[in-house]
Amino acid sequence: GGGVFQGWAGGYPEIVKENELFERYYRELGIVPAGEWGAFMAALREPLPATLRITGYRSHAKEILHCLKEKYFKELQNLEVDGQKVEMPQSLSWYPEELAWHTNLSRKILRKSPQLEKFHQFLVSETECGNISRQEAVSMIPPLLLNVNPHHKILDMCAAPGSKTAQLIEMLHADMNVPFPKGFVIANDVDNKRCYLLVHQAKRLNSPCIMVVNHDASSIPNLQIDVDGRKEVLFYDRILCDVPCSGDGTMRKNIDVWKKWTTQNSLQLHGLQLRIATRGVEQLAEGGRMVYSTCSLNPIENEAVIASLLEKSQGALELADVSSELPGLKRMPGITKWKVMLKDGQWFEEWKDVPSNRQTQIRPTMFPVKDEEKLKAMNLERCLRILPHHQNTGGFFVAVLIKKSPMPWNKRQPKVHQKLPQRTGDTEVTAANSDNNSECITEEPTLAENEESKTTQELQNSDTEQSKKEGVCGPPPSKKMKLFGFKEDPFVFLPEDDPLFLPIQKFYALDPSFPKMNLLTRTQEGKKRQLYMVSKELRNVLLNNSEKMKVINTGIKVWSRNSDGEQFGCAFRLAQEGIYTLFPFLHARIISVCIEDVKILLTQENPFLSKFSSETQKKVKDMAMGSIVLKYDPDPEKPDDLQCPIVLCGWQGKTSLRAFVPKNERLHYLRMMGVEVFKAKRKEEESESKTEEEVQHRLAQTEEGMDVEDKEHDLVTKMEAEIGEESSHSPVESSAMEVENKIEDLDQSSKNANSHVSQESKNADTSNVKD
Repeated sequence: GGGVFQGWAGGYPEIVKENELFERYYRELGIVPAGEWGAFMAALREPLPATLRITGYRSHAKEILHCLKEKYFKELQNLEVDGQKVEMPQSLSWYPEELAWHTNLSRKILRKSPQLEKFHQFLVSETECGNISRQEAVSMIPPLLLNVNPHHKILDMCAAPGSKTAQLIEMLHADMNVPFPKGFVIANDVDNKRCYLLVHQAKRLNSPCIMVVNHDASSIPNLQIDVDGRKEVLFYDRILCDVPCSGDGTMRKNIDVWKKWTTQNSLQLHGLQLRIATRGVEQLAEGGRMVYSTCSLNPIENEAVIASLLEKSQGALELADVSSELPGLKRMPGITKWKVMLKDGQWFEEWKDVPSNRQTQIRPTMFPVKDEEKLKAMNLERCLRILPHHQNTGGFFVAVLIKKSPMPWNKRQPKVHQKLPQRTGDTEVTAANSDNNSECITEEPTLAENEESKTTQELQNSDTEQSKKEGVCGPPPSKKMKLFGFKEDPFVFLPEDDPLFLPIQKFYALDPSFPKMNLLTRTQEGKKRQLYMVSKELRNVLLNNSEKMKVINTGIKVWSRNSDGEQFGCAFRLAQEGIYTLFPFLHARIISVCIEDVKILLTQENPFLSKFSSETQKKVKDMAMGSIVLKYDPDPEKPDDLQCPIVLCGWQGKTSLRAFVPKNERLHYLRMMGVEVFKAKRKEEESESKTEEEVQHRLAQTEEGMDVEDKEHDLVTKMEAEIGEESSHSPVESSAMEVENKIEDLDQSSKNANSHVSQESKNADTSNVKD
């Protein structure tokens, strides 16, 4: 099919899927096996099939999978849409445990066709709750090849819009019974707007181990952490380096690449890609793994960057052989020979042929290594390239690097750091201080080495005293870094002796092991309205780097203030998003409920106690009013009932019991219990406005609902401020769809806006092509 589907209202104007230069370039480079060129081009002209991934770390994953297979997929079975038969979705053979699926439906058909409305609603709603991600198949590969363990410190350098970040967070939480894994993910993006997309993605996973920061990846600062009272440079065990690229692997999804493609994009991005990758390996721990990936097929952005990095590293890095990982994934080996082409179609085989007036556009690092021995030792064939026609995907490139020793330019260590003993164990951290060397200094050179060694000592003393006293990590001083976008509130850890904590501890009978040191708020003065929680490792990072790090968001909300909650024995009620983290530490205010009770809680707004089972009524009788936890444990004797545990936050009134659960999560649990929750769009509008709005209106007026509008104020009000609308304070629960649409608009607008990045990536349409 040459064109785009016709007949959709508001569809794209017909874009001609032809680009003569593109064909000439890739034919000449020979990246497609002989005899497959026709199939390759035909695949590129077809729309990309919709793929989805089930969030892997929840006990709910199995239930969602069951629900998808038994219900939604079966209903698609004999459908015809636009004269095209809908095939049954298939699981991706190389993705573990059947957790990723692809359909033959294009994203567009999925959105527009009435027969698929129910399936589409399911996808949107479950995506909102974080139970599934709609993610391109190839973009799922890099996190899988990182081999993440729950204790790993991970840096995601160019993380927006965040589907790969989400995968990394899931891997940290592989064991659901550990509320605070030792590892964490620091997710960075240079574009302030896109950082909020990241926050939104990460928030759905409710993890205390993720921090979103806003820096230029090519000069992301060295962080320090406190190790037994000494400051040490933080090296990461795993780094995901999914760099901005020309995006010609995404032509099936981003149709405008067809007309915009030239070799210029790659030539402009190569330098930035190399600087980002270099900065990445500097911050990698010895023995650590870095995955470099692009959604481009071009060797200038791929093998040329890797070869150049390997050459510079003088043996400190090697390409890992991942041919046995992800069995079932069809891949092509990396290439060892390529040429460079200007946008006028002129080819160059080696650097010495490039005329001097072209030597700013074309750089020596873009050419293959000449020396056969050296080339062979690099094992470039260990890179992998995914071609669209091999398994009906986008095009993609991945290389997995392992760091064997410090980078050669980091071997001269500043004096202070030499005194530090080496750490042993699985995260070997060398004393090498990973300062920017001259070739990767860009916007923000760190202190000169000798100066750094002088000041580290002083810093160590004054800084720690000060911040330890107050536990405050404010935004960095704006002199050193221009703060684009929003001025973030500071992160203030709760002081040891904060009187706020005692009533909470008593009311919920918190376990003595509860890590209250890790509680933080976002207000320095005035009443603390929300309490958030981070893992102790992230606390360490926050407290020791407040001056150099621009943190956009971290922490998971665990308690919210009730306007007059004091009369109920505790001013703070539990927040649903943090309940799975908090639950292991609670010893009071917990009621076990049966599946029928759960249905009542989720379908009725404020049901009277008399509607619940007699056991539940008995348990509630002896409890004081206020915030409670309702826990459902599956009964293995009744295999037809829901087989995963559920923990809901609720409120016990004088005569009633209610659950405080966002709408999408309600729908999720009901779906899992087999309750039909689909409403056709037209009816939905009327009934929605009646029921949901009234409910929300009432909720917003009751003291318990006091912070509903605050629920995601970080995200929504900011997004709206960004998009230039007035922030509407309608309760967020009912506006999940709007948020979804806003985010799509935002994604678009951020693609079009010229981001404030270094010169190379000013090319916004190229630099932001990421899944």
